[in-house]
Amino acid sequence: MAILLVVALLAGVVTGLSPCVLPVVPVFAAGGAMGGSRWRPVGIIAGMVLTFSIVTLAGSSLLSFLGLPQDFLRDLGIAVLFVLGASLIFPQLGYLIEKPFARLAPQHETRSRNGILLGAGLGLVFVPCAGPVLAAVTVVSATHKVGLQAIVVTICYALGAAVPLLVVAYLSRRAMSRVRSLRRGAPRLRQAAGVLIVASAAVILFGSLQSLQTDLPGYATALDSRIEGSGSVAAKLRKLSGEHTLGLAKDGQGLPDRSNPVLTDYGTAPRLLKLSPWLNTPGGRPLSLGALKGKVVLVDFWTYSCINCERTIPHLEAWYRRYSPYGLVIIGVHTPEFPFERAPGNVRRAVKSLGITYPVGIDDTFLTWLTYGTTQWPTEYLIDQAGQLRYVEAGEGNYSETESLIRDLLAATNSWLPPPTDVLNRTPTETTTPEIYLGSFGLQFNAGPTVIYGKTATYTFPLEIPLDYIAFQGTWANNGNAAISRARAALRLYFQAKDVYMVLGGQGKIHLLLDGRPLATLEVSGYPKNYTLITGSTFRKGLLQLELPPGISAYDFTFG
Repeated sequence: MAILLVVALLAGVVTGLSPCVLPVVPVFAAGGAMGGSRWRPVGIIAGMVLTFSIVTLAGSSLLSFLGLPQDFLRDLGIAVLFVLGASLIFPQLGYLIEKPFARLAPQHETRSRNGILLGAGLGLVFVPCAGPVLAAVTVVSATHKVGLQAIVVTICYALGAAVPLLVVAYLSRRAMSRVRSLRRGAPRLRQAAGVLIVASAAVILFGSLQSLQTDLPGYATALDSRIEGSGSVAAKLRKLSGEHTLGLAKDGQGLPDRSNPVLTDYGTAPRLLKLSPWLNTPGGRPLSLGALKGKVVLVDFWTYSCINCERTIPHLEAWYRRYSPYGLVIIGVHTPEFPFERAPGNVRRAVKSLGITYPVGIDDTFLTWLTYGTTQWPTEYLIDQAGQLRYVEAGEGNYSETESLIRDLLAATNSWLPPPTDVLNRTPTETTTPEIYLGSFGLQFNAGPTVIYGKTATYTFPLEIPLDYIAFQGTWANNGNAAISRARAALRLYFQAKDVYMVLGGQGKIHLLLDGRPLATLEVSGYPKNYTLITGSTFRKGLLQLELPPGISAYDFTFG
């Protein structure tokens, strides 16, 4: 328990330093500079921690009980910020708002109490980057199993996130107290702070900073992975969230037998939780399983740089085009594997590039992934017209069997169906080299010197590289998720496969050599994605060498 609380606190601090909190930073700065009691910044933090913890643990259940929309609390928080900002701009309105507080406390404490109110409004709109800690807690909330441990973990996380913001508030207050000209112009400063708070509320309302939040380099990601990604911590988080809440093993039934796929009743399908934004839906509006009763729904968990997912997409598209007129809905749940896959702009580009036309919801919180108990990309869940989960397919390959089960469900409401689709199954049938991660957090098949997280070092190729292994040469940096090329960087891979793929980011030309002979030049540019290095019709073994310019981020190799 103690380890989990420390991890939650540290994960919160990292969140407080990340681009995700940009919309609320100006409000903390303005709130701290507004004068009043010296405890005002603490009041702002206390209000934020309290309401954020309550909303995280019980907000969804409370709104459902009251029959209110799920974004009601967020809208309430924005309204509070608008009102408080307006009260600073227009003093008479401020006096009216402060009147109830003046009756409860001495005048000098009034603004401190208003700090708590300002923090309460911030807590309702504070939406941090959700790493494993917050995702696990939110799953607990969604399954109505909130206990003491979940409450304490949530508060620790909120306190950690509040620490950098408290520093912002106190620095603003200190600047205000030290600069005489600012003190003399206190009334105008209060009005300026009010304008800043109103502007920040507008930014939050319209999501104007979303692109900046998601497209800025994820400088906090490596720290987040380091803190929350270790095996022991991950196990504690799984235990906290009750992973595999779907209960696929109930009544002695586990995952379907791939050699004999049949429709089975696994109970009511879990909800799709906090998927945002949505792509390929009218007006970007979210879909819900409740509203899709009467339809057959296939939920596909995927991530755009995964070659296994890429090979599945043509089958999903073919089914969507053929069977949607007969009641099939396909929903892609995009749950990221790498940090760059958290950026909605990257996902939008990939969806367009891959030709996906069915709806896609972005699961950056991992909440839906955890609620379904998903463990790999891709995984498909087939849900019948009554909202019951009937089949699960983990991995790629069983396309004709899955399509047959889709047709069986559709036959219940259709007297006629068009013939089955005919899309080439590109799933490898040979034993290929396993996926090789190049970031130090997941690097296993390295034949050269040990690669250390956070360290820039120079490497030399070993005399021999075993089959299914890689080796580095030249100067490389490593941030845990990727190896980043520096001076005279090269990479060797001894593989067995027909096709070789690599996830790359950055910009520049990579020269490829196969068995010592020039093969091709690969142009890397744009958003990070999966690139094809070798494609062929014959299964083979080969030594592939890549010569990279500085600044290329190499994430992993996959094979086909």
